[in-house]
Amino acid sequence: MSLIKRMSPDEKKESGVIALCLMLLILAHFISKNITIVLYIVTYIISAYPILKEAIENILHGKWFDENFLMSVATVGALAIGQFSEAIAVMLFYRVGEIFEDLAIENSKKSITNLLDIRPEYANLELNGKLQQVKPELLNKGDIIIVNPGEKIAVDGVVESGEAYLNTAALTGETKSLLVTKDSQVLSGMIVENSALRIRVSKEYKDSTVTKILELVQNASEKKTKTENFITKFSQIYTPVIVISAIMLASIPPLFLGQEFQVWLYRALTFLVISCPCALVISIPLSYFGGIGASSRAGILVKGSNYLEALSQAKAVIFDKTGTLTRGEFFVTQIIPANGVSKKEIVKLAAIAESSSPHPIARSIVKNYPGNIARVSNVEELVGLGVRAEYQGDTISVGNMKLMNKLNIDGVSTIEDTTGTVVYVALNNEYFGAIEVSDMIKTDAKVAIQGLKNVGIDNVTMLTGDKKIVGKNVAEKLNIPNVKTELLPQDKVTEVERIKSEIGDKGKVIFVGDGLNDTPVLASADVGVAMGALGSDAAVEVADVVLMKDNPTAVTRVIKIARKTKMIVWENIIFALMVKVIFLLVGALGIATMWEAVFADVGVTFIAILNALRLLKMKEENKKINKYPHSKTEKYKVEVNEA
Repeated sequence: MSLIKRMSPDEKKESGVIALCLMLLILAHFISKNITIVLYIVTYIISAYPILKEAIENILHGKWFDENFLMSVATVGALAIGQFSEAIAVMLFYRVGEIFEDLAIENSKKSITNLLDIRPEYANLELNGKLQQVKPELLNKGDIIIVNPGEKIAVDGVVESGEAYLNTAALTGETKSLLVTKDSQVLSGMIVENSALRIRVSKEYKDSTVTKILELVQNASEKKTKTENFITKFSQIYTPVIVISAIMLASIPPLFLGQEFQVWLYRALTFLVISCPCALVISIPLSYFGGIGASSRAGILVKGSNYLEALSQAKAVIFDKTGTLTRGEFFVTQIIPANGVSKKEIVKLAAIAESSSPHPIARSIVKNYPGNIARVSNVEELVGLGVRAEYQGDTISVGNMKLMNKLNIDGVSTIEDTTGTVVYVALNNEYFGAIEVSDMIKTDAKVAIQGLKNVGIDNVTMLTGDKKIVGKNVAEKLNIPNVKTELLPQDKVTEVERIKSEIGDKGKVIFVGDGLNDTPVLASADVGVAMGALGSDAAVEVADVVLMKDNPTAVTRVIKIARKTKMIVWENIIFALMVKVIFLLVGALGIATMWEAVFADVGVTFIAILNALRLLKMKEENKKINKYPHSKTEKYKVEVNEA
């Protein structure tokens, strides 16, 4: 009953036709011989009609040699030699097999469709103080929408007011809820869990994340692998060879060896039924489709099965640093006060002076100050130097060593061998101390590098435009063997091309970047992977793979999926060909009947499909995330509060 419930209306209709044919076939055994032949022919026409129709249509379009043609020739031949029951049974079993194949394929597609069932049905548009339910396609940039608990966010936007936890599992595979507040960016497809949000639309529906994802998944099957193209060409050669072999099998023994024609015709017809290449034609594309589905389940969008095949051949992985292996945002990592000055005082002065500056370093200092920020006056931005501001009659100066030298401030000592940016602080031209600000390494970056080594990829390189000491420090902490620093975008492209030439035909080179300024390098690699770049139009356009999580370990994950996909593809090819060869031999020798032949064809196809569907059952491995110590940041906050 559960199987019937899962059937589509067309599949239920097909099942009804098969049941009717079986009843007629049984009835034919209990009535007179003349009526039996008529009943057999009627039953055959009912059971074989869609296959015969498709075979004739294909022939009219110049496509002679496919499985429909093979089945038609084999069963019409069986009728001609009086094997009515077997001809009908072949068609019925074939159609039963097709129903199970359709169910298996539908199941795989449904797994992905359910996973990506993120298309919002409506949006609550705020218009003249009232809410109006509209289709997401009608929203424009700047519109205000209200998203209530349990509803999907219809389009990408920015939170205008409200605070809530969002379920992002459909987009990223992440089970942990995401907290958003005012000014947070939100993506379509996310689900509001606990409190209503007022959101300003930043992208129209056609440009939103949900649309991009669905388009990527739908278009993925259009880009075929070499294996898929090989099977297509193989089928075009294989089928005519089989037909010619069957003709020879039916004619040579009777003509030259004096054998009985009917016996060898039956064997030739059985040979044709066994030869149908359904297992290869159906299961291999389905395997790659399953691999793309498994990737989507893990929060990874692969744009085509050709890229999945390339990932399985990866021999070198190149990472950008900022925003890929590091967070791409600054944190206070060290406070160095002058004699007699507390850490709290120096951070307070720096935060007050930098409170109105939009610079990322300034924002990190303000963010890490635990107290209230006092108002300042006469703020002066000094390009390339820092900032000066008036506070309660005093002048605060915050900036680099050049600023300190320009103001002739005494007692300032250069902090050497730092891997971050040093900000110096002075009050009324008296030196108070320095603050080091650094871009922090992502928590799972070290695990990601180790994961690549665990799957046999030792050729790992990091490219960065940062100075040598910064790049070397990050590479050492992550155990990355190769690092190139102080590179311009064109230098990164040159490095990728160099590594590609070194690898040659031995494998593929992957480049992983944050997708914001790595467009040229993403395009130059064999496989360009955009890290956490769902919001970046350029990255989604150029990259071959998009990681929806801001998570370096996903690179290892997608390589594992790609390798398992390729393994299943070759399992299906070898299994199908081995079984085909064995049954073709026993069919030609007369050991296998036509009934066994159709079981061989449908059975092999179904087993190959089930094997391909294993990919959709892949569960994301539990990652032992290496909690890279943000201890300097956390320790700093304690010290500030205690000071």
